[in-house]
Order: sequence, then C-alpha cells, then structure tokens
Amino acid sequence: MKRKEFMLGATFGLVLAAGATAGGVIDWPTANAGPVGGVSGRLTPNAGGAGLAFAPPQGAPLSFADIFQQVAPAVVQINVKTRIERPANGMVQVPGLPFAIPVPESGEGEGEEEGIEGAGAGSGFFISADGYIVTNNHVVADATEITVVLADERELQARVIGRDEATDLAVIKVDGTDFPFVTFEETAQPRVGDWVVAVGNPFGLGGTATAGIVSALGRQAGQFDPTDAGFVDFLQIDAAINRGNSGGPTFDIYGRVIGVNSAILSPSGVSAGIGFAIPAAIAKPVTDELMRGGTVARGYVGLALQTFNPERWEAYGQPRDFKGAYIDSVTPGGPAEQGGVEAGDLLVGVNGRPVANGTEATRAVSSSRPGETIRLEVIRDGRRRTLNVRAGTRPSESDLRENVDGAAPGLPSAPSTPQGQAVEGATVTPLNDALRSRYNVPEATTGVIVTAIARGTPAAEAGLEPGVVISRAGNRAIRTAADLNTAIRDVKAAGRPSILLFVSAGAQRGTLVLKFETE
Repeated sequence: MKRKEFMLGATFGLVLAAGATAGGVIDWPTANAGPVGGVSGRLTPNAGGAGLAFAPPQGAPLSFADIFQQVAPAVVQINVKTRIERPANGMVQVPGLPFAIPVPESGEGEGEEEGIEGAGAGSGFFISADGYIVTNNHVVADATEITVVLADERELQARVIGRDEATDLAVIKVDGTDFPFVTFEETAQPRVGDWVVAVGNPFGLGGTATAGIVSALGRQAGQFDPTDAGFVDFLQIDAAINRGNSGGPTFDIYGRVIGVNSAILSPSGVSAGIGFAIPAAIAKPVTDELMRGGTVARGYVGLALQTFNPERWEAYGQPRDFKGAYIDSVTPGGPAEQGGVEAGDLLVGVNGRPVANGTEATRAVSSSRPGETIRLEVIRDGRRRTLNVRAGTRPSESDLRENVDGAAPGLPSAPSTPQGQAVEGATVTPLNDALRSRYNVPEATTGVIVTAIARGTPAAEAGLEPGVVISRAGNRAIRTAADLNTAIRDVKAAGRPSILLFVSAGAQRGTLVLKFETE
C-alpha cells in the first residue's frame, strides 16, 4: 500500500472507499462557487488594542464561540480518492484500526493492475478570495480526485497547484470568487501558554473546533523520525487534532492563522494531547511560492549528515561542546564530491556562518538557489578548509529516502577468516557471503560483523549485538579485526576514555559509544 501517512502517526489516513463516511452515507448538496453562507472576502477579526499581541481579551477563556463564528467559513473539508496497490496477501491495514481487513474482490480482469480505490479526508482553509486553499502535502499527494466541502456544505472539485514534501504543505484551488479567507500571522509570534483553536475535519466530522494552548516551540520531526530533513520547527499544541485535521488551521485568540496542523505524536493513533503545527512564518513563504510556480526549489550538494550528542563528540575525539555536523557520506558524482568534500569531514560552516548541527547545515544549503556557489567550511585531519561547491537542485524527500541506503561508497571487502577475534568483549570477523546472508547485510556495507558478545563487557554496555556491522571506528575505516584493535589502541594511547563506532544493522545505520574499562 502506498505510504499516505506522515510521520508520527499523521492526522490523515486512507480508508477503503466502501468504508468512507464512517459507515454512513452523507448527501452533500452541490452548487456553483460563490459566497459561503453569505460571507465573502477577507475575514478580519478584531485583534484588540495596539500592543496586546497575544493578551486575551476580557472573558477569552470563557468561550471561543465568537472566534469560531468569524473564521469557520474559511475552513474546508477535503475528500480525496487515490489508488492503493493491491496487496499480495489480499489483506490491507486500514490506518486507525488494530487489524487488517480483506480487500474486496474485483470483477475478473477488472482493475487488477491499477489496484483498488481508496478514500481519505483532510482539512484546509482559503487564503484568497479566488479559491486558493492551503492544506498538507500528505493529504493530496497521489490523489486522483479532490473534492472540497465548504462550510455551507457545497461541494466543489479542486486541482493541485503545487506541493512541497519537505514542509508537508500544498496549495489546491477551486474555481470561483468571493470566498471568505483568512491570513497568516507572521509578526506576532506565539508564546508557550498562549491559547489556540484548531478547526478542521476530524474523522470526517467537518466544522469541528478544539481549543488548547501552545505547549512548546521549535519541535523538530527529526527528534522522532530520523529521515526528516528538518525544514520545520513545529509549534506543539495540546488542542485535540486527529485523523482528518491534517491541513487545517491553528488560530490564535484573535482568529489569526498561526499554524497549519500537520501531525500528532500518539501511541494509539488518536489525540494524546501532543499535536504539531507548521508555523505561519514557514507556511506563508512556502505557500506563496507554490501559488506562483507550483514548486519550491532548494539548493542541494549531496551530503548525508549526522549530528552527535556531547558523549559521541567526545568519543570521536572532539570537545563535548563541539558545534558542527559529521559528513557520513557523499553522493557519488554530486556537487559536494565534485567540490572536494570527503566522507569523515566535519562540516562547521556554510557561506561564512557557523552551523551547530546537521539541521542548521541542511537549511543553510537549502536556502541557496540552484546554480549558486556555496562555501563549505570543513575540518579534515585537524585542519580547517573552505571548499567551493556549485549547488544543484534538491531532489524530493521521497527520492532522497529511497537512495539513502546506497549513498555511501563501500570499501573492498577483505578476505574472510575462519574464526572471529575478541575485541573489548565482542567477537568480530570480516564479512563474507554466508554472514551477509545470515544477517541480511546489504552488498554495499563493508566492515567487520559482530558474531558474539560477552556479557558485562564494554561491547555489551555499548549496545553491540550479533549481526551488527562496524564500518568505522573514530576516523578509521574498518575492514578487519586488526583495524579495529589498532583504532582502539591509538585512542587509548591518546588518553581518551571512549571511541565512536559507526555501525549498521541491515539497512539501518547509526553510531555507538564504546567506553573502555578503567584500570
């Protein structure tokens, strides 16, 4: 089944067409475009006196009814149809259900290659009188048909104007004029504790309002999803948002749009009081660009970056407060490789400005335009270098995720040895065909593989397990047990208490800190 949910159990899910509208049939009247409920034009709620940017007006906590009545006409329900690949086992997992259900049989020879039709629902809101609507990318990605249901229950067909997977934003459009619309609030920044109201279409129940507060600022999806590029510092809110709220607006107490609801963090798939909204300061420029050209072009140099915590920087031989990003791999033939960047370099600056971590570095590179020259400051062998790289165009996030496993060029495999060697409590041996098959190790992966762990040893404390491949130790590439022993001996001779191991298990890659026993 095609992936139609955003990270963290996103607030939009596919359901089979037969199960849409929660088992009931809703008959929505259809009409031509025009004013919604007799309201048209820009909606401008009263924001109170000057200087009261987020101070609630008198009686604000008592009711949000006035705010809802003013802004609700601009919020829409979005219904989509898409194609789901027919699963081989005849069962499909419906988001939100703890079990799989059988796929209805189609007529003989009917639609087998095309798959089955699925339906989903999300939310959105008008940002112009001529029918432009903001929503989430994951709501309309791969949709074959989009229907917008207005606040007065009219249905209009919509088309996609532009999508940006990196920020999970999209703009769609319906034909017509005089639609009521709301605007993004970019100047008055929300604070933790400010009231918020979310309006949307949870579980197909359009016109639903929930209220809460801003719970935190600057949340990054990479804290939960390591594949996220980190282009959004989310607002965390506790106003209940659920499946179907995706793409709907988060309003402040004055009815100004301060965010676009995008995802929830929940062990059950329903609201647990932790929701994430894309801030208006990010959403507005992206949606403006989508409205103009349909795409957002970002610079790209072809680097896979890792950000280490203080313990890992120390194990790598850097100060615990080191600021920068470790270059894990360089895309073969990409702009960075052509500019002389190497795997193992430490990226500490972009265009003359220091970067504290991989997220800052990615944003700094992406803010450049394709074709521009980017100055990358790296540390290699203890020396700082400035490398000039001509930026390319960043591929889609889907393409980057698909290529990540094969991004790093491998080293030649060493001849296999009949017996492993113990290193700090781990029995390791070079990779061979039998071990690759047994532990599902990709061909591109090189190094030594752990075949046994002694309990109570540094290797066990570090989290090493049988089947884990060690490809690097500190800044040394590992092909044999002797390489690993030499790297550890050199670090111990330097008086350091630990070494950073670069490891993989199957297609998953990461780092572990191997701490040495004290004498």
